[in-house]
Amino acid sequence: MTRPAQPRPTLAAVAERAGVSKATASKVLNGRPGVSETTRQQVRQAISELEYVPTTGPRAPIPGTIHVVFDTLNHMYPMHVLDGVISGGSELGVDIVTSTVASGGVIPDRSLGVDRIGEIAARGPAGLIVVTTQLTGEEIALCEEVGLPLVVIDPVNPLDDRVTSIGSTNWAGGVQATRHLLELGHRRIAFAGGPKESVPARERLHGYREALETAGVTPDPNLAHLGQFTIEKGIEIAEKLFDLDEPPTAVFAASDVIAMGVIKVAKARGLRVPEELSVVGFDDTYGATWTEPALTTVRQPLGQMGRVAARTVLDLARGKVPDSHHVQLGTALVVRDSTAPPNR
Repeated sequence: MTRPAQPRPTLAAVAERAGVSKATASKVLNGRPGVSETTRQQVRQAISELEYVPTTGPRAPIPGTIHVVFDTLNHMYPMHVLDGVISGGSELGVDIVTSTVASGGVIPDRSLGVDRIGEIAARGPAGLIVVTTQLTGEEIALCEEVGLPLVVIDPVNPLDDRVTSIGSTNWAGGVQATRHLLELGHRRIAFAGGPKESVPARERLHGYREALETAGVTPDPNLAHLGQFTIEKGIEIAEKLFDLDEPPTAVFAASDVIAMGVIKVAKARGLRVPEELSVVGFDDTYGATWTEPALTTVRQPLGQMGRVAARTVLDLARGKVPDSHHVQLGTALVVRDSTAPPNR
């Protein structure tokens, strides 16, 4: 009598024997990072004891969605990034699911949260892309634990090599914007910046200071103000700048929406742009060509950042180790009509 064939050991059985999740067992099997050496030994021992042999047929397809979380969708920057992610997802054959940390256009001052990450992971996406939202060490560790590939676009807080990030050359962009104003002849150049806790905002501020110091201009602390990336903050900063005894002749704004707030106040006070005030933005969002006059700005490759993030998160899902954990794409100055030599 022929004995019935014994059921073939599964990866789930290996994970149960090793006392880890199936995702962690898969990481070990595929040589992916993010697993301690002790855990690797436990999984390898379980594989040996169960005589587990990976399926030789085609691998299971990567799940068909990427989850993208924004801080808010209430301004133009995320629309460019989202367009790039969707384009990249279409090219790669995956769907994009989006959500936000906060609603109603409020910029959140909190991180994503471990409960939220757990909910996202339970839906089984190929990976998670987080845009301009801070992440805690606990949240990063949870993504590793559940085997959820993570990519961050324009990280708010500094990240270590456990996380792959996509951004732009913010420091160089700050230099480009400020140098343009210096070359036009401006010396009273103000900086209207983003949040002090934002890494991109700080890099743009450092680029601004570097360009001034290289030109022999001592940065004036009264001309540099930080705040949220909103038009309201641009208005608030501009009011302070224009109330100075010696106001600036030019403003470098750390985002296009901040620049729009500055221009709004300038017009309300009867200042002609660019004849009496030059303004440079950062991002080159859709609205940069809608302002009056059209905005000179530093172009971030926002769409390309989204496409690179989509491709990278799928590479991570397939077990590929990235060539670099922190990718920065180049910026470029786009000169339009909002800058001119100072009115002497």
